[in-house]
Amino acid sequence: MSDSQVDHTGAAGTTREDRAQFGVCAALAGLGLLLLVDAARIPHVTSSNDPLGPRPVPIVLGVLLLLTAVAYAVDVWRGGVGEAEGGEDVDLGSRADWKTVGLLVVVFGVSALLIDPLGWVITGSLLFWGCAFALGNRHHLRGLAIGIALALVTFYGFAIGLGVNLPAGILKGIL
Repeated sequence: MSDSQVDHTGAAGTTREDRAQFGVCAALAGLGLLLLVDAARIPHVTSSNDPLGPRPVPIVLGVLLLLTAVAYAVDVWRGGVGEAEGGEDVDLGSRADWKTVGLLVVVFGVSALLIDPLGWVITGSLLFWGCAFALGNRHHLRGLAIGIALALVTFYGFAIGLGVNLPAGILKGIL
């Protein structure tokens, strides 16, 4: 018996080979090995606050990626196949909305340029509002209010919770 898979597109009795999935398995395994090699090069540094050091997380992730690659390869070898577009509501005949993509690229680019002079709160608010606008939101004041709230929560979450100071920009001294 060959490594063929049942085609779930509705054609009775047809099979198809899906060996390309082994490439995904190889990519997962390669990424896992890369993580393990890089983790091995991290010096063993501990402190009273962190007795484990920085090495365990990439080691655990590398091992999990390798295990996932092996499990996926076994599934593909046994003929496992995902359901083709069964759970998505996608019109494959429609064209890409390049206007929306272009607007999102512009919003992200402007945000990257303005984050230092204006600061995170203003730039983050405009980023949220601009993305919401590009994706079809026409409630401008509500979108801006939600953007301001999210920007303030993330600004103070990073500052208080993580000890990482995001740029305050022109609001320095106020925040």
